[in-house]
Amino acid sequence: MTKLDNQLVAAEREEVAHGIRWLLAAPLITERSQPETFDLVRRRRDPIRQWFDYYCGWTLTVEPRLGYARLVKVRTVTDPTRPARRLRSGRTPFDRRRYALLCVVAAELLAVPVTTIGLLADRVGRATAADDVVPNFDTAIRGERMAFVDVLRLLELYGAVEVVDGTTEAFVDSAEAKVLYRIDATLLLRLLAAPVGASQLAVPVDEVALRFDELLAAVSRERRYGLASGAHDETASHSEVQRNLWLRHSVFRRLVDDPVLYFDDLSADERAYLASPTGRQLLRRAADQAGFVLEERAEGVLLVDTDGIATDTRFPDDAGTAKVAALLLLETLTRPSTMEQLEIEASALLDRFPRWAKTYRDDDGPRQLASDALAVLAEFGLAHQEAGLIRPLPAAARYAVRDARTTGSGETTS
Repeated sequence: MTKLDNQLVAAEREEVAHGIRWLLAAPLITERSQPETFDLVRRRRDPIRQWFDYYCGWTLTVEPRLGYARLVKVRTVTDPTRPARRLRSGRTPFDRRRYALLCVVAAELLAVPVTTIGLLADRVGRATAADDVVPNFDTAIRGERMAFVDVLRLLELYGAVEVVDGTTEAFVDSAEAKVLYRIDATLLLRLLAAPVGASQLAVPVDEVALRFDELLAAVSRERRYGLASGAHDETASHSEVQRNLWLRHSVFRRLVDDPVLYFDDLSADERAYLASPTGRQLLRRAADQAGFVLEERAEGVLLVDTDGIATDTRFPDDAGTAKVAALLLLETLTRPSTMEQLEIEASALLDRFPRWAKTYRDDDGPRQLASDALAVLAEFGLAHQEAGLIRPLPAAARYAVRDARTTGSGETTS
């Protein structure tokens, strides 16, 4: 192989690795919002698709002419840290009303390739009026119009709705605003990352909350594992091939989707698979192909992206007060602590940094700061709260401040 061939192979490997990590951070990439990233994923779609299919069992669909790439990340877990957010300055999470409207609007959009905001509002109004569970949608109320606009703007961001004429935001001030949309029904359907549609379950609405875990497993069911629930079960009928397929996918889904994978959080079969020669070999190969640095500890494993592109949120990060406070509180969280102890430390931080956000400057500030910082630590798998105690998790040792030492040049490091 010539030097040029080697360079081309190295360049392709690097592009495939970047494409994998970009899709992990943003499972929907559109040509309009990320033209260079989409172009790379389009060109390297075959090896990227094979990587996700083999290790995670996730489907990657690339539509070159329609201008989007969609990775369907199926997992039987809930994640309250990733809500849909309003595309406004405060980035407030969607409330229950907006989620309900999102479902109704998406269903009504499937019926038409082109529509106006007024016609769509009328359809949503009739649909909610005919439903005993969903409150009626009333365009005479400004708050309702704003919720409706928030939903449409989110679908615009995803590329499922394209504004042909007008501005969606104008509907907040007037229900008579004129906005024309073009609908991508195929992309709209692909937004749902569940193998089974919720409408197929036909569960009485008053049982949904009580049977939520059961319903989540049902909509995540994947028949290829040969199991009714999509999870491994010794009592279920399955082949050895299906069992190994499920073990590989379940382990790697957690590995690439969670900040850190602790062995204690795995089942005995999953731990045995990861510790086997095959599991170890696949772990190293997957990390190498995706451009991750594999960090292994006695308590678990971690895929480190030194470029910081495989995630939509980072730690450490000085972009927010809560994340800075979380990093500083890790220094004191060397043993199990109570929330009251964490609040005392948070109060000391507020005294130490008087220019921190006004949000934490009232009497309730230390409690709120401690709570927000703890949420950050829990999100990144660095601390866990149970039975009134907050315990540091093994990955927190990565950020421990070590004793200061002096280099030969006289500089002090830690």
